[in-house]
Amino acid sequence: MSPLNKTIIPDEVVMSKIYMIRDQKVMLDEDRAELYGVEARRLNEQVRRNLDRFPKDFMCALSEQEFADLKSQNATSSWGGRRKLPNAFTEHGVLMLSSVLNSKQAIQVNIQIMRIYTRIREMLMAHKDVFIRVEQAENQLLKHDQKIELLFTYLSKFIEKEEQPRTEIGFKRKGK
Repeated sequence: MSPLNKTIIPDEVVMSKIYMIRDQKVMLDEDRAELYGVEARRLNEQVRRNLDRFPKDFMCALSEQEFADLKSQNATSSWGGRRKLPNAFTEHGVLMLSSVLNSKQAIQVNIQIMRIYTRIREMLMAHKDVFIRVEQAENQLLKHDQKIELLFTYLSKFIEKEEQPRTEIGFKRKGK
């Protein structure tokens, strides 16, 4: 096996740095820089120099809320000290980064990341029927929830009526 085919970083480590933000799988600039063995500011410097290669569907800056949610989701506070919000790179942004960073490690890591993205996509396609069944079950449960809610509404109305005084029905005798 040639050195370029050798995995530098365990796949699990790379996969742990892929997040779902805005319904897309993304990687943060800081994580990418760490994997490439460069400083985040150097990576972002190269991105700024080549901004025309990174349209909005390739890269975006996280909002403060998204960044806070991501930190709390991962139960970490070690991301503090940033002056700017992190950039998030989509799969296409990951590909484009390979054209602005030319170190051997960056090239190897990019190849590895692209293989992982492909595996994730294949897993999703292979289990698509399971996702469809889960979605159908969720829809069915939602319908059941709505029916149960309606049933409780009717029951509460029935209980309210029972608590109100009833008028007597029938014949009344005179004198009593």
